Amino acid sequence: MNSVTMHTVKGNQGKASMTGSQGNEFCHYAYSERQPGESLNDWQSRTVYDGAVWYYNHLAGQIPILVITEDTKLIKELGAKTTGVFLLSMEEYLKKFWSSVTNALDIYESLSASLKETADMKGNVKAKKDYLPQEVVAAGIKSGRYVQGCLQVNKHRPQQEAFLQRTGTGMKNTDAESDILIPGANNRNRAVHGDIVAVELLPRMEWQGRSKSLAQSEDMQDKGTDSESNTTMPTGRVVGIVQRNWRDYVASFPQNTEGQGQRSKGGRILVIPYDYRIPRIRISTRQAETLQHHRVIVRIDSWPLDSQYPNGHFVRTLGTIGSLETEIASILVENNISVRAFSEGQIKELPTNSEEKPWTMDPEEVARRRDLHQSHLIFSIDPKGCEDVDDTLSVRQLPNGNLELGVHIADVSYFVKPNSLTDLEAKARATTVYLADRRHDMLPAILSADLCSLIGGVDRYAMTVLWELDSNYEVQNVWYGRTIIRSAYKMFYEAAQALHDGNVPLEDIPELENLDAETLEHRLNELKWCISKLMHIARHLRSKRESGGAVQLEGVEVQVQLGEKKEIEDLIPKQPLEIHETIAECMIFANHWVAKKIAETFPHSSLLRHHPLPRQEHFGNLNHCAKSKGMTVDTSSNKSLAESLDQCVDPKDPVFNKILRTLATYAMSNALYFSTGSLSRDQYYHYGLALDKYTHFTSPIRRYADVIVHRLLMAAINGEEEALPGNKELQDLCDHINTKNRASQHAQKASQELFQSLFFKDKDPEKDECCTVDAVIFELRANGMLVFIPRYGMKGAVYLKDKSGLVVDVSEGKLHWLPGTLSKGDFSLTVTTSNGSTSYHLFDHITVRISVTPSHAHPLMLHLEMVDNKPHQIETSQEGNNQDQISNVPNKTDIVKEVTKEVKLAESVSHTDANDLGPNYSDLKSKYGQTSEAISIYSLLQQFKEMALREDLDESQS
Repeated sequence: MNSVTMHTVKGNQGKASMTGSQGNEFCHYAYSERQPGESLNDWQSRTVYDGAVWYYNHLAGQIPILVITEDTKLIKELGAKTTGVFLLSMEEYLKKFWSSVTNALDIYESLSASLKETADMKGNVKAKKDYLPQEVVAAGIKSGRYVQGCLQVNKHRPQQEAFLQRTGTGMKNTDAESDILIPGANNRNRAVHGDIVAVELLPRMEWQGRSKSLAQSEDMQDKGTDSESNTTMPTGRVVGIVQRNWRDYVASFPQNTEGQGQRSKGGRILVIPYDYRIPRIRISTRQAETLQHHRVIVRIDSWPLDSQYPNGHFVRTLGTIGSLETEIASILVENNISVRAFSEGQIKELPTNSEEKPWTMDPEEVARRRDLHQSHLIFSIDPKGCEDVDDTLSVRQLPNGNLELGVHIADVSYFVKPNSLTDLEAKARATTVYLADRRHDMLPAILSADLCSLIGGVDRYAMTVLWELDSNYEVQNVWYGRTIIRSAYKMFYEAAQALHDGNVPLEDIPELENLDAETLEHRLNELKWCISKLMHIARHLRSKRESGGAVQLEGVEVQVQLGEKKEIEDLIPKQPLEIHETIAECMIFANHWVAKKIAETFPHSSLLRHHPLPRQEHFGNLNHCAKSKGMTVDTSSNKSLAESLDQCVDPKDPVFNKILRTLATYAMSNALYFSTGSLSRDQYYHYGLALDKYTHFTSPIRRYADVIVHRLLMAAINGEEEALPGNKELQDLCDHINTKNRASQHAQKASQELFQSLFFKDKDPEKDECCTVDAVIFELRANGMLVFIPRYGMKGAVYLKDKSGLVVDVSEGKLHWLPGTLSKGDFSLTVTTSNGSTSYHLFDHITVRISVTPSHAHPLMLHLEMVDNKPHQIETSQEGNNQDQISNVPNKTDIVKEVTKEVKLAESVSHTDANDLGPNYSDLKSKYGQTSEAISIYSLLQQFKEMALREDLDESQS
């Protein structure tokens, strides 16, 4: 690589290069103002040097700059100031660099690498290089020298591994099309998890592979003793920050603030963030001893170049560590979720519905809508405890023999006007957040629980899509519009399924109570016909999507079962029912047709939802697991993937196919909202659902995206375009909604993990039978394996080798840690000790014991320990064997657990008093509502990875 040399001859005459003077006069970035008392000779020399620095940055640091001068004072003061700009005397230049000037940058990079290695050996992780100027970073990204992306720190190895997820252009014509590994803290260069950074790719000889061992402790991570890795991947280092992600962080004080170097100069203390991926933060406070057992909020202010840790300040306290309310608050803060009460101004602009002032429909609005009271039998099917009923269904026979399918959605857009206070708040929240024991609504209760909730027996405004279907269930006509409906039945899933199966659950359908025999029989037959037809239609729709390549993914839904006092009683796997798929398929159908309508009308400014193609490298573990059974999975397209998964069946182990489908889910990209003007048409496609266009229309009470889609649909019907957002504004809104959705999903996952930990926290792992369960091996690592526990729908690590080198030996029904070896094959791990050898193969069933690892600073963690290398055998009153139970076939569970842990839960988000919701609301709710107190309210839809795609597949179940 060539270098550029700038010459300036300095002598008693005080002459300097004209290039420096002219650059100072005509180039803003190279301008250097003369300082008071500075000699002309010194000023001109400094001007030349500043011009050299500007030119080096202008070339994006790709070529070193040499400034030749005889001014020894200048060399001493500025010679080491800027990396890549060298000040040398002519003698030094001729002696040292004349023969190798073209290799100057390589020499510099080698020297930097050596210094880095020396610093790492000494345990010094302080950053040594400052960030490049913003204009240099921008130019480097544009030119392809640097790649822009989001820094994602590995939470299991926070000191060892981070990855760059590409978010922009850059690194053109390189091999770095996948994520880029950022190994160690030095290469991270003071960047924090979530920062948008610029990364320089290291030479190929320095590329590394990600670790393939299970992380056993922070000590092990810090020391980097785990060296086994797979094939090398593109590796880089952070050279600049494009956008900081500094925010409020939950943290705690170390248990001993006086010891182990936690208290630094000036009384400053290193607090430990709740999130493993965030470095310790140095703050100043006089309340350390008082707040030692509290979770607090801190904020990063700066990260000096010479500091190992960032500086920050104390904001406020959240409460005592271990308190449920404190832990829930920590989850919300960590995910940047606001749970503030709705303001008085927002409430005042909404209608009221009280005994003194009941809400009534506007006659003019009624005249503009299609009235479906008499013509349609409308009903809802939702989970138990659901209060925000935003979708209902209808099906009827038309005079010409065709069927009419109807999906009726709460008309939220009628009440929430654009740019109103309620609209702005809903936009900021973007989604309702569902946690295990509570929810935080996107809309005030007067809308979500009353005027927009399609409860039975009352008139409600709705947005409706009606399809006329022929005998083959093909669409002949479709109608969109605003309607007035009255839901006749408010059922939950189990009741609807039982009704279809021939069991008449009268006690679960209050609308059928106190009827005479003739009327009851007529209404039962009418309702059973509707449900049966819906199921037939849904089977056809699903079959059609699957023939087009729709991927049937697998997930284990686990419900947190709460007792009468809201104590945690059990974690129950939810039994799948056909009615779940029926409702989901109807909602998917509605979303698809609405997407087609708005995209045709507004091709450059419609809000759609797409599911990008998954990256092939993410299918590695799926392919490996299938190969272990002598099977192959074709991942070239969604259709081939779906067909392959259907064929990968082990008759002896029903859980095999379910794990493969879950691994396919894990490999998927996230489904995202977008504006049609921001992507080409070939990117509209929804990979998982096999639909060319898709959006969200069916849940406007809990999703702001649906509110926007309702407005777009009405504009498309009425031929209006006023007040609709343009492409850029809409895409910015989509990005915001995507961010909030991810935060909500992460909070749900954290909530599930919290309640799982609380469930096991006070149980005796040695004695309590619920702590010993069956587990299935689905991934092998250098020092252990990852297992899936069907009973609780969760995964975890089981270690076969500890950090001291001892290995697991299971003999005579007991576990021992003994000296030995652990060898890894393609599909098995073999442990060898003095007692012999034991092999563990992919998809073997083993018995594990669940316990909880306490933590002062971080969330409680579940710990899995193998207790037997054979499947866990349990006593059950059901017919069948253990395999039937773990396969989650649709039957009732007979597992009953004693309550061993009582946690006093705070009340959920305050709801509007029933007296304010209309004169008949209490009677209607007691008659038609499913539960007065939601004991098992919300399913926690998390398995290996929280996927946005699950919302698309099961949106009607959440």
